[in-house]
Amino acid sequence: MSVGTSSAPGAQDAGSPPAASRPPGDHAGLGIDPDQLPDGLVVADEQGHVICFNAAAERITAVRAQDALGQRLEKALPLEDLEGRRWWQLTDPYGGLAIRVGQPERNLLLPGGREVLVCARYVRTRPTGPLRRLVVTLRDTEARRRTERSHAELIATVAHELRSPLTSVKGFTATLLAKWERFTDDQKRLMLETVDADADRVTRLIAELLDISRIDSGRLEVRRQPVDMGAAVGRHIQAYVAAGQPADRFLLRVQQPLPDLWADPDKIDQVLSNLLENAVRHGEGTVTIDVTATASPREDEDTGTSVTVSDEGPGIPEESMNRVFTRFWRGSKRGGTGLGLYIVKGIVEAHGGTITVGRAPGAGAEFRFTLPVSAPAYLA
Repeated sequence: MSVGTSSAPGAQDAGSPPAASRPPGDHAGLGIDPDQLPDGLVVADEQGHVICFNAAAERITAVRAQDALGQRLEKALPLEDLEGRRWWQLTDPYGGLAIRVGQPERNLLLPGGREVLVCARYVRTRPTGPLRRLVVTLRDTEARRRTERSHAELIATVAHELRSPLTSVKGFTATLLAKWERFTDDQKRLMLETVDADADRVTRLIAELLDISRIDSGRLEVRRQPVDMGAAVGRHIQAYVAAGQPADRFLLRVQQPLPDLWADPDKIDQVLSNLLENAVRHGEGTVTIDVTATASPREDEDTGTSVTVSDEGPGIPEESMNRVFTRFWRGSKRGGTGLGLYIVKGIVEAHGGTITVGRAPGAGAEFRFTLPVSAPAYLA
């Protein structure tokens, strides 16, 4: 870090203004403006006086820079470990072993019990020489805690969702193996069909987890092919009708002509499946699907394809609109993992598209996603 290797004289050297009076942006001749850094930065000189206390450090510690500059580090930043021991006395950066180069990141406590992530770097003029600068970085733990909570919720949800089908599979297979001769063919078929359905449920959940992992890491691959969006929606409607839904429950309207759309057909089917399942399961009345040509969400393209799925149910409460595409959001208590719409948003955005939610004309929910045509360059 260039902060630590500066060869500028110490804060109290001749010709250099006192630390507390340095103008904004100079910060003891560090050559950068630490106020632009996203993490808290605190720098102490060879005597342990604070010569830099950036804006992020002010926000994290609730200590004003003008109060911290010029103070002893242990007074300006009175940190304690989780056992209540004073951190600077415990680590003794100025009087300890001269071979030390710093402290790894760890959780420490500010006055009042607020937890922060602290990392320290010891800067010396030579490997075992005296400490010239002590560079401390601070991070708020709230963002990390949110991530940890999200991961814990994901694990708990997966464990819960897996337990039910696996219990069913184990129970039916154990029963069939132990008492095969006692069951009629119809009973055996019913149990095997249940096992097959539960195995499919486990497979779907694992596929969702893989999708979430790829979305979160930015590794979701899109294999583009020509897609007839109207035909794709029609296939899903036919599947629902074959499964027992009345045909007049669905209204498909396709505007012609549509632009040639290049997208990943499997992932588009996944998006349509989730949106139609939500409309059928959680909505009421007629499910209307409009497929239209629209302006492309990409600046370098003129046209795109838009799909709107709406129902006539109670809709989504206004206060929940901004949470619909987050993990574990459920519109009702009718089952589901709460991961489907999160995955839908990730797939649409991986295609360079956009998705929105609102209230349908019939007072139900309305989901609308728009995809760029994304035609290959050789077709241009």
